[in-house]
Amino acid sequence: MTLDPTTQASAVDDPVVNAPLDLERAAVPVAPAGTGVVRLTDVWKQFPTRNGLFTAVKEVDLETTPGEFLTLLGPSGCGKTTTLRMIAGFETPTRGSITLDGADMLRLTPDKRPMSMVFQSYALFPHLNVFDNVAYGPKLQKSSGSELKDRVNEALASMGLTDFADRAPNQLSGGQQQRVALARAMVMRPKVLLFDEPLSNLDAKLRVQMRTEIRRIQQAMGITALYVTHDQDEAMSLSDRIVVMNKGRIDQVGRPEEIYRRPTTRFVADFIGSSNFMKAEVADVANGRARVTVLGQQRELPASELSADATSRVVLVRPESVQVSLADSKAGVGGDHGTITRAVFYGSNVEYVVKTEAGDIVAVVSDPDEDQILKVGDEVVVDFPQDRGWLLSADEA
Repeated sequence: MTLDPTTQASAVDDPVVNAPLDLERAAVPVAPAGTGVVRLTDVWKQFPTRNGLFTAVKEVDLETTPGEFLTLLGPSGCGKTTTLRMIAGFETPTRGSITLDGADMLRLTPDKRPMSMVFQSYALFPHLNVFDNVAYGPKLQKSSGSELKDRVNEALASMGLTDFADRAPNQLSGGQQQRVALARAMVMRPKVLLFDEPLSNLDAKLRVQMRTEIRRIQQAMGITALYVTHDQDEAMSLSDRIVVMNKGRIDQVGRPEEIYRRPTTRFVADFIGSSNFMKAEVADVANGRARVTVLGQQRELPASELSADATSRVVLVRPESVQVSLADSKAGVGGDHGTITRAVFYGSNVEYVVKTEAGDIVAVVSDPDEDQILKVGDEVVVDFPQDRGWLLSADEA
């Protein structure tokens, strides 16, 4: 549906969108304790093509915990949306099983599954007002009369939309339409909420506001949520755990800090945030530690389990962990010498690119004093704290 440009442009200044929801006062339905456990076992999905079969999802094993916010993250074509659509029932697995609280979901059509989905396009009915859009699902469930009205009003109140019940979708801003889509999902009182890149049509500021509210609502309801996105910031800020997908498979599942600090593959390290991959001479790897020589120094670093048997390895260092100092200063001891080829001031930080014999190294220095900002052409020494390095396999499947 096409939004009115003037309405969309005013969304950032919209008091309804900008005002935080009073979740203590709003009647937010709470999920029963211990429910919402989605389990996928050896799930595959193949699509026929002219040249045979295309495998979109393969060997996916995954289980949520009750009330968890789990995000499927990865680039376009990695299988995350197909996986979500199989959970919702819009696609059927080629093989494997999907259960919810132990019940087989594959026998149920989408409308019979105790799940609600929020789509990228919002999927609001343009000919229905806000109240009737939210009431559409309960009507299909044969709710009527006072029960229907109470359920819809409860959902609208929980999203701060009571005063907008009579408006048409094209009279709403993007943020308000997103709230209507959330209210329509919540009114069904599902065990699981599914989100398919729901914020991708909003501007940057509104995305931040809406993802904050989605998380607050989900926590207040205590409901399990599965969320698909390619946006790393969304995944890091929303999730209890992140599932990183690559070429139809799961590369890693873990808490945001684990995914960022301790990626299991080079793909995960490269996809999440910015990375420096430094060549290293590896003496040995054992018990999660490695003795390596990197940036001219011998160090003992934490190591990925996959790096122990790898034929080639690299050391991951995030740009914010790289230390940069002038080559003639006392601070520049023991690292690798180089020359600054790029310096960009962003206000809160400065990003440098340093050319060294080991290759270009990116460093980000936060909140620098004005007289400490280095310039292109400065000779410097780069280094990093020992506990901020991470030995990875350089091999890719």
